[in-house]
Amino acid sequence: MSNFKESCPGSREIRNPYPEEIVCVFCGNSVEIWSDEVETTCPKCKNTITRDMKPSCLQWCPAARECIGKEKYEKILKHIKE
Repeated sequence: MSNFKESCPGSREIRNPYPEEIVCVFCGNSVEIWSDEVETTCPKCKNTITRDMKPSCLQWCPAARECIGKEKYEKILKHIKE
């Protein structure tokens, strides 16, 4: 199963996250969030910002939970909008 984890292109973004910027809906501040994060705290107004997660292989792949880990899997899947 470990070969699958290393070569699965669908989970690459989740296994190798990268920073993105989103705008705080409360104060308009630009906030850094990582591609595998569902929510972050605005450093300016201290509110929690939640964003929609794009659909991914986590929704259909039977190995997704093992591939990225149970905790991350459940947190992301909870926020994915279909």
